Formats: sequence, structure tokens, C-alpha cells
Amino acid sequence: MIKKGIILAGGLGTRMGPLSKAVNKQLFPIYDKPLIFYPLSILMLAGIKDILIIVNKGQLSQFKKILPNGENLGIKISYAQQEFPGGLPEAFIIGEKFIGKSKVALILGDNFFYGQSLTAKLKNCVKLTSGAKVFLHPVNNPSLYGVIKLNKNKKIQKIEEKPKRYLSNLAITGLYFFDNNVIKYSKILKPSKRKEIEIVDLLKKYNKKRKLSAELIGRGGAWLDAGSI
Repeated sequence: MIKKGIILAGGLGTRMGPLSKAVNKQLFPIYDKPLIFYPLSILMLAGIKDILIIVNKGQLSQFKKILPNGENLGIKISYAQQEFPGGLPEAFIIGEKFIGKSKVALILGDNFFYGQSLTAKLKNCVKLTSGAKVFLHPVNNPSLYGVIKLNKNKKIQKIEEKPKRYLSNLAITGLYFFDNNVIKYSKILKPSKRKEIEIVDLLKKYNKKRKLSAELIGRGGAWLDAGSI
């Protein structure tokens, strides 16, 4: 059972500038709450109560004003700082001490999920015993995302980052569930041309060992990657 979760709320938010010059984009309001409340609620719906929030260097005080320690929500929140955005798998290296020997969920702080059957799917995902699980959602512009191609039995055939040729319309969302091997695998990843270690490369390691499975948000569900206005 996965009992620990990480929210990666770093990043420079360059596409949201100049708004994000002074305030982290995960603190921007969506309706009546800061954006980060939505990924936090996803972890809570999954039954995860021990949560590490990774933030940019120098922005810790902003987050602590809104989410001090989680006591008022019946959860435990701790923080870590990211010196510079180095890729999503860096969350597991920064959070190694927090994770310990546990399995862990990761959600991006700028991702918004909605779906009628989402809670049931989340509760099923935290039962993960080994390997990794990723959430997928169909998009109109797959060339902008990491994409996974499934066969008729919903088994993963191929994973590709921002494919130039059409591969699939199933984008990899910012919600993942991993066993404890994620720390070891993340440490041996080599930086890409962007000088970051890539989540797609981490998923490929699991898939090569036939330890990666996919979950679809489903009909009527919604996923928004809030990277632009």
C-alpha cells in the first residue's frame, strides 16, 4: 500500500510570465483555491496522508503561509527545496530520505484532475505492490506531451517524448505511482538535451522490465496541465 506522496511544485513557470516572476504558479488561484490544493486533494482522495512538497529555492515561506503542516487537514506535510529544475525524477532523489523504504506517489503541482470514478481508481492504484503505474488521458495535440501507445489489451507498446509523427493520443499526465526502485532508477538516469533527467526515461526503465502499467482517467474525466495562461 502506498502511504507517501510527493507534490513537485518547483519549475520556473516561464510560460506564465510575468505573473510567475513574483509568485510560484502553483499558488495562482483556480476558482476559490490556490492551484496546489487540487493535486493535494488527489493524494488525499487516494488515502495518502504523509506528503512532501518540493518547492523552488527561496519560495518556502510562500507555501508555508498557505499549507503550514497539514494538521488542519488531518495530514502531515513536510517540505524540501529544489535548487534548480532538473527534471521530474529529481523529486525522488531530493525526497529519498522522506521515501525511505516505502513506495511513493508523485503528482505535479500544476496538474488538475477531475473524474466521476477517479477516487475508486486512485484507491486501486495505491494498492500497488511492485512496479509503476501511470495515468493517461487523450489529448488533441499529442506532439506536445510524452505519449504512450497501448495495444488492444491495454498493455504498453511504446513510450515517446513529444513524438513528431503520430503515435497515440494518450498523453502521460502528471500522476504516477512507484515502488521503491524509483530512487535507484532515478539516480542512474542520464540528462537529456534539456540538461534534465526525464520522466519518460524512468518509465522506459520500468517498461523494459515489464513493470509498468497504465490507467486511463476515463470518459467524462478531465486533465489540465496548467502550464500556460
